[in-house]
Amino acid sequence: MSTSPLPYAGIRVVEFTHMVMGPTCGMVLADLGADVIKIEPITGDNTRALLGSGAGFFPMFNRNKRSIAIDLHRPEGLALALELIDTADIVSENFKPSTMTKLGLDYASLSARNERLIYVSHKGFLPGPYDHRTALDEVVQMMGGLAYMTGRPGDPLRAGTSVNDIMGGVFGALGAMAALAQRAQTGRGQEVQSALYENNVFLVAQHMMQYAVTGKPAAPMPSRISAWAVYDVFSVKDGEQIFLAVVTDTQWALFCDAFGLAELKADPRLATNNLRVAARDWMMPALRTEMARYGAAELSAVFERHGLPFAPITRPHDLLDDPHLKATGGLAPITLPDGRTTQTPLLPLTLGGRRPGVRLNPPGLGEHSAALLRELGYGDAAIAELQRQQIVR
Repeated sequence: MSTSPLPYAGIRVVEFTHMVMGPTCGMVLADLGADVIKIEPITGDNTRALLGSGAGFFPMFNRNKRSIAIDLHRPEGLALALELIDTADIVSENFKPSTMTKLGLDYASLSARNERLIYVSHKGFLPGPYDHRTALDEVVQMMGGLAYMTGRPGDPLRAGTSVNDIMGGVFGALGAMAALAQRAQTGRGQEVQSALYENNVFLVAQHMMQYAVTGKPAAPMPSRISAWAVYDVFSVKDGEQIFLAVVTDTQWALFCDAFGLAELKADPRLATNNLRVAARDWMMPALRTEMARYGAAELSAVFERHGLPFAPITRPHDLLDDPHLKATGGLAPITLPDGRTTQTPLLPLTLGGRRPGVRLNPPGLGEHSAALLRELGYGDAAIAELQRQQIVR
């Protein structure tokens, strides 16, 4: 296990972010060691109060950060934000360009103060004909082909998580890392832009290239012609479901032997994967009937024993008790802003054999305001006066 400092220890990020995309960028950098300061409005990041599918946004994407709540619409508050920015290597934001420009917090204004500053801007679209539009994850999934590929024909369906927001934030962090490496050579910072729409296009690029190679449009995933003969969800005993896959000729032989399917193994019409793909119309009903004799746990045991691909149909909340995640340190304890404790998934990587973990819980609103002001040289009396005037919360 490595005991080295995290790779971005000593790097300071000041972020003006909300929702998912911008906070994800800061979370990635924070998990990797950066000191990330989240500047929130006096009333707080609106994401804190979301219900339903948004209830997990704030605690998931704001760990390892410090929060200061400042009224940026007052000159004294804006001056405080600029003081913090003057200590930063990176500024990250995901507001409309006009919002940051009006405040004088756009890249042109801030880079004039500090040419070494890296500025990460998370947008709906990169500059071009669409950049005036308001984008959401669902918007770009619809216009970028992902909803078409996920749903049934004629029934576009968004993916079941904020894929573009999350990946857009990851690419923003990746751009910041690249800019830090380049700054080490040139001494100058730069603006980095990441966008939802372009991220979505990257996600469906394999289907764009499929068309370029074959001349045939990609079909939605539920009705696609699979490259693999057995690559399906099966309904089995007791109303359970399980995903089973047999993707090579070697696996086909193992599968047939495991379940006593000697006739299918010997059938010349099923000798290769491509032949089996062509025979799916009659082969799959036979396999479904055979697999329905077993329970999901029985099938899992047989497939695991023979090294065949399988997967239980798992709900997200079930993963909080996943034995692999628990055994490998993929979940870490965390305290929510309301005081409750739970587990949270960590970045899906290891550094020197360890998962970058949780150093700071998701912050309460303005939890670190006083500490950060003291770091800037403010005394207790000055801090109290800023709080009394509601410039800082």
